[in-house]
Amino acid sequence: MAKAKSAPLIGVTLDSEEPGGYSKFPWYALRQNYCSAVTAKGGVPLVLPHEPAAVESYLDLLDGLIVTGGNFDVDPALFGAASKHAMVKTKDTRTQFEWAVTKGMLDRNKPVLGICGGQQLLNVVLGGTLIQHIPDAVENALAHEQPNPRNEPGHAVHVTAGTLLHRIVEADELPVNSAHHQAVETVAPGAISDAVAPDGVIEGIEHPDYRFCLGVQWHPEFFVSKGDEKLFAAFVAVAAQ
Repeated sequence: MAKAKSAPLIGVTLDSEEPGGYSKFPWYALRQNYCSAVTAKGGVPLVLPHEPAAVESYLDLLDGLIVTGGNFDVDPALFGAASKHAMVKTKDTRTQFEWAVTKGMLDRNKPVLGICGGQQLLNVVLGGTLIQHIPDAVENALAHEQPNPRNEPGHAVHVTAGTLLHRIVEADELPVNSAHHQAVETVAPGAISDAVAPDGVIEGIEHPDYRFCLGVQWHPEFFVSKGDEKLFAAFVAVAAQ
């Protein structure tokens, strides 16, 4: 009898924090629902410490990768910006690690899902640029740092017909939660925008040359909508192939 294929192993990147709060020493952090969302759709989450020497081993093990969000930004120098906005906060070791593991997964054509800051990193890895601070760059911008709880919708996004995202969520519009001050500015070469907020801010990107290369600016791990659940299910299903 053939051995049944095991559940796909999904890497989930960690955030890093300086001493204080939880520990007097540097520590990692991750909201539990990133992992529970993977488990709910049939995957096995594996959290990834920022160990550059382990990247190749991670790439051999993983069937898919989720690049998570966090209270920090991609260094503007990485997308060719001449200056850094005063609101920009970087975590260079985390970004270096996430860049390496994301690029490695794409080079191997393994599924990648970027969430919030993870979408921003994905766009930069692919060659795109970012808006450094939405309130200073977008006229009449929505409250992308929504005042209500993150497990509730903050605004809606329009999903572009004919895109992978549209085929997955099966909807022209989604209610989404919102917790970001940056966004995609120039979509990376070969990638496309697949979701847009009412103020014009790009909320989703995808690259059709890969099996599954998709980023969303919101936090679908909260399962605010059925579309969020479908997104995780589709990602895990591709990783299982």
